[in-house]
Amino acid sequence: MKIGFTLPQFGGQAHGAALIPRYARELEEAGAHGLWVGDRLIAAVDPTVGYGGADTIPEVFNSVLDPFVVLSLAAAATERVRLGSNVLNAPWYQPAVLARLLTSIDTASGGRLAAGFGIGWSPEEYQAAAVPFTHRGARLDETLDALETIWTSEQPEYSGRYAAAPRFHNTLRPAQNPHPPIYLAAFTEPALKRVARRGTGWLPVLAVGRMNPDVILGVREKLYRAAEEAGHDPSVIGQILRVNVSAGTPLTDVVAATLDALEKTGIDEFFIDLTYLSDTVDDAQESALELLKLFDAG
Repeated sequence: MKIGFTLPQFGGQAHGAALIPRYARELEEAGAHGLWVGDRLIAAVDPTVGYGGADTIPEVFNSVLDPFVVLSLAAAATERVRLGSNVLNAPWYQPAVLARLLTSIDTASGGRLAAGFGIGWSPEEYQAAAVPFTHRGARLDETLDALETIWTSEQPEYSGRYAAAPRFHNTLRPAQNPHPPIYLAAFTEPALKRVARRGTGWLPVLAVGRMNPDVILGVREKLYRAAEEAGHDPSVIGQILRVNVSAGTPLTDVVAATLDALEKTGIDEFFIDLTYLSDTVDDAQESALELLKLFDAG
């Protein structure tokens, strides 16, 4: 069983950015398997679409740190732990820019990056990124195709409807061959079919106290069926489960929910989102270290 945690990035934790190297180092030494970031750009004052089906955006997203900077700080302070994104909103970035950022982190970390991608949900964030909100799925597909081309060619070139890169020299490769493992967030049928079609990894989510692991099993059944239809072996699709934790949730409940998900789904790699549970880096570090002790005892 592999347990990871979010890196300090949002809300009150974002104001302690200078403490990220210490946080990452302490969690690695305590046995954490992975450290993870997300990707928020702005929290609109009057959002067209709220977060998670609500009409508003949580206050915690009013303060955000850049995911690539946070991953770089963690990479420099650690030697073993996996460094992951769940998720980067790939359509915000032109492929050459995204490839350069991810290649830099993967090489700097000695090949520890897991690249998780999604498409986001906020029209205002797309506006701020100067990218149309429409055709997000197609933009993601082209971005993934372009990344594959850039990472596997010394003179890559890509021309799509939404993403492009002129032919250029490219002799720096990621540390992982041919590139970092790619994971996709997916719950809807089109997104699940994308995972199945590409034969890449899947990033499911469990909300402690608000979601039964049976929901994950139902979604995964659809994913496996789509993979078989696409001619891919479902067993090769990697799975890393994000455990979302609400403010005030007892740590013992987090452990119980995670162990229940392990038993019911067989997924053995998790990362626990401390964004809402802890207001400061110190609090987040204390919670993470205590959780690791509880899992060891469990």
